Amino acid sequence: MNLDIQKYLDSGMLEAYVTGSATQEEEREILYFTQKYPEVKQALEQLELDMELMAAVMAIPPPPGAWDKIDSAIDDIILREQTAPNPFKERQEQSFRPKEDAPRYIDADIQDSHMRVHKAWKWVFAAVFILGKIFLATAIYFYLENRQAQQQIQELKTEVKALK
Repeated sequence: MNLDIQKYLDSGMLEAYVTGSATQEEEREILYFTQKYPEVKQALEQLELDMELMAAVMAIPPPPGAWDKIDSAIDDIILREQTAPNPFKERQEQSFRPKEDAPRYIDADIQDSHMRVHKAWKWVFAAVFILGKIFLATAIYFYLENRQAQQQIQELKTEVKALK
């Protein structure tokens, strides 16, 4: 029976359960086995701990002022809920233009070394890359053909000189 439990542990079912990709039937099966076999329960707990540690190691810290911005946005929402809304007529008269002193762009502190590109541009870059390879192959082909033609011309010149 221990061999069957080891096969079950190695099957990847626990990993699917932890990542949330298991079906409902597989989840019920895993919960049943965790109650019935302590080895399965221990392996599941260890896997969950490993996943938590991996997530903590791979976590990207937010930019320095992110929490302050979030906190002030939440405070603004709370203050808006406490004040009475303006009547519809007054809202209609208000201008929807942004304030002059309001920032138009959000400053982003990006420490990534990778450039992000829209999906449509990826196809353009791929096409340019493939065309570049085609042009390179064509240039090499014609260079070799020209070199061979030059050799043939040189051979013909030597034959003509020999006949004279």
